Amino acid sequence: MPEVITQISIEPTEALVISVLVLYLGMYLNDKIRVLGNNYIPPAVTGGLISSAVVAIAYATADVQINFDMQIRDILLLVFFSTVGLSAKFRSLTAGGKALGLLIGVAAVFLIIQNITGIGLVMLMGENPGYGLMAGSVSLAGGHGTAIAWGAQADAAGLKGASEIGIAFATFGLIAGGLLGGPIVRYLMAKNNLQGPEVEIPVQENDAASLEAGHASAGELRHILAGILVLALCVEIGHAVNRYLFAEGVVLPGFLTSMLVGIVITNLADIMKWHLNETTINKFGDVSLNVFLSMSLMSMQLWALSSSFFLIIIILIAQMLVMTVFSIFIVFRVMGKDYDAAVIASGFSGLGLGATPVAIANMSAVTSRFGPSIKAYLIVPLVGAFFIDVLNAATIKFFIEIISGWTI
Repeated sequence: MPEVITQISIEPTEALVISVLVLYLGMYLNDKIRVLGNNYIPPAVTGGLISSAVVAIAYATADVQINFDMQIRDILLLVFFSTVGLSAKFRSLTAGGKALGLLIGVAAVFLIIQNITGIGLVMLMGENPGYGLMAGSVSLAGGHGTAIAWGAQADAAGLKGASEIGIAFATFGLIAGGLLGGPIVRYLMAKNNLQGPEVEIPVQENDAASLEAGHASAGELRHILAGILVLALCVEIGHAVNRYLFAEGVVLPGFLTSMLVGIVITNLADIMKWHLNETTINKFGDVSLNVFLSMSLMSMQLWALSSSFFLIIIILIAQMLVMTVFSIFIVFRVMGKDYDAAVIASGFSGLGLGATPVAIANMSAVTSRFGPSIKAYLIVPLVGAFFIDVLNAATIKFFIEIISGWTI
């Protein structure tokens, strides 16, 4: 590893500018390179990987380490999940209860399979099976937070380097989850002749004229301002709820409380006959999600993963194959074998290998072309935000009890 002699710190606003440029790069390449566009690879994944590669090359060849300040990224995550909540109207989601239960059950089964895969491969390589658990649901379904938490306990128990391996798998899992969802849904839609709703949003004549003139109409400006206000309320009230719950000993992800506040607000608005412009809210959601993912991927420190690269790639390929088979033959069929099921399968692949934002990015790449999937956008974030963490904690503890060489 090179000795770093130069540290470059990128401030929050600078990081935002770069992330948008990276996103534009991904859009351009997806338009020009057919295999990317045809497989619905999120533009943020395309551009973000190139950016992280450039950062890694600068580190390896010029002894320069570039560090990005991610404050704005964290806010964007809250904004995005607020838009998810604001889209979750009870009158449109009465059929979601059964689907949510089914997806929770499917996720529980998958966590077991994912850990069996990781542990089995590591044992075949003659390594401690504890490393296989770090290469399973601890890091992949659990993400960086779970990998760090359990890795610290594993290190303390004598499993040397567990934290580093966990972080490495969590990082590569983000990439794999973003790359896999598109091809899965493309295969499912082609094989089953599925069609999305393809809803077109009408443009009012006065709005069209205003846009042609280069400025927003008064009505459009009101929609934008109302959208900013309601999203700010979701973030702030969600933060306040989180502070209260934390003081009471209940720890929930910040984005989950923002989403729940959004659900409350949008359904209260329905009851009170207040109109929230869904088109404006959805645009805010698309922008915040794509910029969030772009910032996340462009800032990855790939050089930190080089020491375990071969082990990671072998196991990751196996986990990707398991995920592909599971999404196509289990998730898709259990969830109903329709368009919603295909979108959920795409999201599940991002959720099981990466994180909830990757799952949403996968689904967004599909729904932006074929139309919305209300069911998918409700149940996948709920499973990813809460249920999978609870299931994963129980699954991890179960496997710790049965594998040899690692007891906590």
